[in-house]
Amino acid sequence: MTAAAAVRSNDSLRLRGRSFMAFVLAPALPVTEWLTQFDKWCRNSPNFFAGKPIILDLAGVTLARSEVAELIALLAARGVRVMGLEGAQPDQLSPSLPPLLQGGRELPAMTSGGGALRPKEPNSLLIETPIRSGQSITFPAGDVIVLGSVSSGAEIVAGGSIHVYGALRGRAMAGSTGNTRARIFCSRNEAELISIDGYYRTAEQMDAHLRGRPTQCRLQDRVLSIEALE
Repeated sequence: MTAAAAVRSNDSLRLRGRSFMAFVLAPALPVTEWLTQFDKWCRNSPNFFAGKPIILDLAGVTLARSEVAELIALLAARGVRVMGLEGAQPDQLSPSLPPLLQGGRELPAMTSGGGALRPKEPNSLLIETPIRSGQSITFPAGDVIVLGSVSSGAEIVAGGSIHVYGALRGRAMAGSTGNTRARIFCSRNEAELISIDGYYRTAEQMDAHLRGRPTQCRLQDRVLSIEALE
């Protein structure tokens, strides 16, 4: 009787699934005007897209394959690397373009599946130290609470609301997973940019009398409102 030879598995060849948070850019026609708005965002938030995974959603535009390639090249020249396409038609695709991604969904704060509830993730993130320039905090599962200040050049991205008990000098983006009821609160509004569910205002677009004061930001009928809290 011949002994069976042991076969050792090679873990490096295993296929594993991973889930990552990516930002979605949805261009609008005419693309030149959309790029102008994009450049304005980038001037107010330098390096915001640097190193971040980006999905290009083409569902709302009709572009030829060559125009898709040109748009991706224009974004690359601005430091934006598109990792995948969404909403594209077969005639817009080619092996030289990023792959078509399907089944994407906005991240919920909590999920369930398999007939049983999964362990709940924390629905708030408490940060007890100031957020320094260059730091980026991303928490899609819920609210972000900062007991200190947020420096210029720093950013917070939250699926829920953002609470800053010190000065907000950087960028704050709440409701990043589609939560239109999210809000931004701060004890001193010196923000470079605020955003809720993709609607945003830069420092230049904020009323001067709201600068340096305690404020709250919220969406009202798709209009980003900033109100004093005193």
